[in-house]
Amino acid sequence: MANDLKQVEAKITVADPTALGVFGLAMVTFVASTQKLGWTSGVSGLVPWAVFLGAIAQVIAGIFDFKKNNYFGATVLTTYGLFWFGVAMSWSITLGWLGPEFQAAFSGVQLGWAFLGYFIFSLFIMIAAFETNKVFAAILILINVLLLSLALTSFKIVDLHPVAGWSEFLISLLGFYGCGAIFLNNFFGRTILPIGGPMGFIKKGAR
Repeated sequence: MANDLKQVEAKITVADPTALGVFGLAMVTFVASTQKLGWTSGVSGLVPWAVFLGAIAQVIAGIFDFKKNNYFGATVLTTYGLFWFGVAMSWSITLGWLGPEFQAAFSGVQLGWAFLGYFIFSLFIMIAAFETNKVFAAILILINVLLLSLALTSFKIVDLHPVAGWSEFLISLLGFYGCGAIFLNNFFGRTILPIGGPMGFIKKGAR
């Protein structure tokens, strides 16, 4: 029975979920950047996009990347998907959706520590991204700019909201290009839109 199940699992193929995950990132950063840049106001309209595109879409893509043994994609998409769950929950607290007690006790400085933690994590991801493709490398550089800007702003050290907004907006544009390129290249089985090769800074070892 166990052998039969393994044979069935071996025959099941999973499509590349990367385009879905990158689209989720592109869409949520596209919408969220408008608030930081002052083009829109408030965060209540951002919560649905954070939950469904930033969080759920990326986590789903990451889970399927685990099934495909794509170590980089699985780790990146699930962790950043969980990040957007946390952001959406934080926005919900500030809006009073979880009650006045939560709203009154909310600490932006604590959120700053979360941004700093993700910034530290993203430094390692950025190193690996250099050896995937140039679009992902550029996105990770900008993500680190975004996270550090948000952390410093939350700590009230310096107001870097404009820097955070523009870096987030550029992440979204690169994300739209990246997901479109991955989708078209996979669909047609050849390179339609280039995303660039690995930087070649660090050689991978045999495993």
